[in-house]
Amino acid sequence: MTCGKGRTPHVHKPFNASSRVAPSRPDTVPKFVDPVPIPETLQPVGHQKGVPLFQITMRQVEQQLHRDFPPTTVWGYEGQYPGPTIEARVRQPILVRYLSELPITHLLPIDTSVHGAATYLPQVRTVVHLHDGELPAEADGHPEAWFTPRLTTHGPMFTTNLFRYPNRQRPTTLWYHDHAMGITRLNIYAGLAGFYLLRDENDARLDLPSGPFELPLLIQDRSFNRDGSLQYPATIPPEFFGNTNLVNGKVWPFLEVEPRRYRFRLLNGANARFYNLMLKPAISMIQIGGDGGYLKRAVAVKEILLAPAERADVIIDFTGLEGATVTMTNDAPTPFPTGTPPARHTRVVMQFRVTLPRSGRDRSRIPRDLPAGPFPRLRDVVRSRDLILDQQKDHMGRQMSLLGIRDMHGRPLPLHWGDATTEKPRLGTVEIWRLINTTVDTHPIHLHLVRFLILDRQPFDVERFRSAGELVFTGPAVPAAENERGMKDTVRANPGEVTRFAVRFGRYTGEFVWHCHILEHEDMEMMRRMEVIAEDSNRRR
Repeated sequence: MTCGKGRTPHVHKPFNASSRVAPSRPDTVPKFVDPVPIPETLQPVGHQKGVPLFQITMRQVEQQLHRDFPPTTVWGYEGQYPGPTIEARVRQPILVRYLSELPITHLLPIDTSVHGAATYLPQVRTVVHLHDGELPAEADGHPEAWFTPRLTTHGPMFTTNLFRYPNRQRPTTLWYHDHAMGITRLNIYAGLAGFYLLRDENDARLDLPSGPFELPLLIQDRSFNRDGSLQYPATIPPEFFGNTNLVNGKVWPFLEVEPRRYRFRLLNGANARFYNLMLKPAISMIQIGGDGGYLKRAVAVKEILLAPAERADVIIDFTGLEGATVTMTNDAPTPFPTGTPPARHTRVVMQFRVTLPRSGRDRSRIPRDLPAGPFPRLRDVVRSRDLILDQQKDHMGRQMSLLGIRDMHGRPLPLHWGDATTEKPRLGTVEIWRLINTTVDTHPIHLHLVRFLILDRQPFDVERFRSAGELVFTGPAVPAAENERGMKDTVRANPGEVTRFAVRFGRYTGEFVWHCHILEHEDMEMMRRMEVIAEDSNRRR
């Protein structure tokens, strides 16, 4: 592997021990003392029948996450947290072989009461999901297609650890991460996540900031023990919120920039924390894209709300700010949206320092119109589905969020992972999904295989729906925000609202999944199978 132009690889710096700094106490941790590392760009190890072959090995390593922390044990793709960035081109397929040299004992405590995490299963099992990838089912990273270190055993759906990614979709910011049943929250928290950037000719034609002026930023929260090791509860919590923010695996880092335009690929990779990102002093961010690619037109925003798994493609213009310091902040409550405001420390994400001399003329520009779409056409809709977001107690009395359908009386019928598949769209058809959220949380709902267009959100009478199965709206439908009007793969379904989106199901048949991307919810069965079929019999479903 090599580093791309302007990339900063992960390096270990001498540990600056200080009795005053305790990783478990964020009030003792100095901020903005480490530069933000930029993940390496992965290079192919060879070719198979002319197709580039990449190889990624999962390893347990020690990595210094802050200047004043001892090295922290993490898991990383290619021994890096976050993993190396894969760069691919539209319509140019690649092959990726995933291997595991992880230990057989998990880095974090496993709650074996969680479905899919029983004591008879191997502690360490992984499967890689290319998030937003339009892929055949065997390459999707199904949660039951896990394998163990050195491929000694495998899950019930394991087929191969060599995945072919066809890249037959619009250019966008994807990411790859673990998806193993019952322990996704632990594997990602341990460090198994990385960027996958899909490009086409538009990047050059649009004259966007590029090279060293285009940077991916993975934002996550973590908590630490006093010795610098990762801290996570032994019993699964309803949601997990760390007390420390990291960007690209560094605690509250800084980035030195030139007084010019930069393009940032922002990704919320947290387990459960929402980030409402702003800049201080207040300067606009120009959003040009989201999960599924470019927006129709650039949108100037003062804040960007990102639920777990959501991405934003933004341009920040530091022109004329020579010598200035710009801080990225967050004010999203936890849990979102009705929880408590973030603590003083989690209100801060990272810092930009406009301290570098300009290396040349800034020839980039901010285009008004962008190559968005293609969008599903409403005239092609063949059916509308009502899907329920609900809660109930599990066998241990714990609150668990679930997905489901309406029963014969129209009331919520929450379903578990093991219940029969109820979503069987037909290949190539367009459907409208209505997410009816009866809970108090906003849930980021992610569909594998497809992208969709958010239509609107509308409040409804939750109690009447629960008791009588009647969907009575209490206010007007509100269209998607301007910076949500591109294609999406993850949508925020707000409490007490019906969220509608239009989705075309192509181009592969087979079993996929849809789920909440709050990882604790996902591991507690807020995930359902989805079977895309070709038979005409689905017309009557």
